[in-house]
Amino acid sequence: MSERVNAVVFDVGRVLYHWNLRHLYAKLIDNARELDWFLTNVVTEEWHFEHDAGRDLAEMVAERSALFPDHAYLIEAYASRFNETIPGPMAGSLEIVESLSDRGVPLFAITNFAADFWAGFRPTAPIFDLFADIVVSGVEKLAKPDRRIFELAAQRFGHQPSEMLFIDDNRANIEAAAALGWQVHHFSEAERLGSELRVRGLIG
Repeated sequence: MSERVNAVVFDVGRVLYHWNLRHLYAKLIDNARELDWFLTNVVTEEWHFEHDAGRDLAEMVAERSALFPDHAYLIEAYASRFNETIPGPMAGSLEIVESLSDRGVPLFAITNFAADFWAGFRPTAPIFDLFADIVVSGVEKLAKPDRRIFELAAQRFGHQPSEMLFIDDNRANIEAAAALGWQVHHFSEAERLGSELRVRGLIG
C-alpha cells in the first residue's frame, strides 16, 4: 500500500450522492426517445459542466432557451428544480463517512458543483457537517480536472497531497490528482471503497 493516509477527500456527485439530470427530466418528459434526445442535445452534462465551472446560470438558461425556444420551460426547470437531479445518497457511502469521522480521520471534499446549486443542496445534506472543508468548483471558478483546484485544495486542507486519499468516480479527475502526488481511489461502489479503507486501517 502507499504511504500513510492522514486525511480523506471525497468527490460528492456519484460518490456520496446519486446525481443524474435524468432523475429530474424523466418526470417532465414521458417519451423515452424524446428524453434521450433532450439530454443529448439540450440540457446536457457538458452544458451543465459550464455552470459547475462558474458560468452564470441566468446567462446559460437565456442562451439555451434562445437556441431551443420550444423547450424553454424544460430548460428553466434545470435552474429551479436542480435538487431533483440528486435523488439521494449512494448506497453505503454516507456510512463510510460516518465511520471515518468516528475514527477521527479528517474529512474534506472537492466537488464540481455550481455555487448557487450547492447553496440549495448543502442544507439538505447534514453529512457535510462532518467535513472540515469543502472546495466547490463554482465558488472558486475552477473545476476538476484542472490541476489548480487540487493545488488550492491542498493549501486549504493543510495536508500534503501524498498524505491524502482522494476518492472520485471520474477517471480524468483521479489521474489529475495522482499526477500531483495525491493518493487516489477510483470509486465504483461503497463496498469496494470500504474494503480499501479497512486494509489501510482507516475504518474497522
